[in-house]
Amino acid sequence: MTETIDALAGLVAGGGVVVLSGAGLSTESGIPDYRGPSGAARRHTPMTYQVFTRDAQARRRYWARSHLGWRVIARAAPNDGHRAVARLQRGGLVDGVITQNVDGLHTAAGSPRVVELHGRLDEVVCLGCGNQTSREELDRRLREANPGFDARVAAVNPDGDVDLADDEVARFRTVDCTFCGTGVLKPDVVFFGETVPAPRVARCFDMVQRARLLLVLGSSLTVMSGRRFVLRAAKLGIPVVIVNQGPTRGDGYAALTLDAPLGRLLPALADRTVGVPAAGDGGVAPTGLTAVR
Repeated sequence: MTETIDALAGLVAGGGVVVLSGAGLSTESGIPDYRGPSGAARRHTPMTYQVFTRDAQARRRYWARSHLGWRVIARAAPNDGHRAVARLQRGGLVDGVITQNVDGLHTAAGSPRVVELHGRLDEVVCLGCGNQTSREELDRRLREANPGFDARVAAVNPDGDVDLADDEVARFRTVDCTFCGTGVLKPDVVFFGETVPAPRVARCFDMVQRARLLLVLGSSLTVMSGRRFVLRAAKLGIPVVIVNQGPTRGDGYAALTLDAPLGRLLPALADRTVGVPAAGDGGVAPTGLTAVR
């Protein structure tokens, strides 16, 4: 066990690390993932861009569910894993973060130089005029348009919505863009079936190509959106390390893989490479870590 953590620390201690993070890093903040141990996506079909833009009833269903789910997402706080990544950045070992998550928790933990590959749930864009507003402002408007709409939330899905009965969806009122008056509002995130903006992808590739090490945290790498950066690193001969609970589609390209709870492993890694934090900064002893390679 100690030898495994030492091997990881030895790789990271050289600096020049770029982190690629996925949903598994945020599960300890109460946000479920799609394919990891929380397994929410096995029962939940996420909204696609094509359905959202073409079907007004589907949009109503999405916003009704998301309106309730947002209350849980908005309360989520960075966990020890997020804070440890920020410590590694402050210590000069991690140059930047590419995250597939839309929860904004890396930034909330104090990480600079974060590229949010799939956007952020706390921002809203008009598909008609392109005007951007905050989710907080939209939440206020939706509350005003739907007084008393307060169905019980049993669980939040990975993309920030909840399951609701059809009769509850039917009484929900959506709102349009206040800037142009008629535009359809969409969370400023990349839905399934939507393309990540090319300049954002190019920036991520540039980060990977400049890296000495690519460290994947909490991603199954099932979809190409994130896996392509592992493939690029491997093609360039840049070592890849993967820490995830369960196998990933990138394991065959990794110099080291660990099956580990990130909220325990990452603080231990930061302790070994940049020093033990001050009291209350989230450092904990590693437990439950399993070496895979």
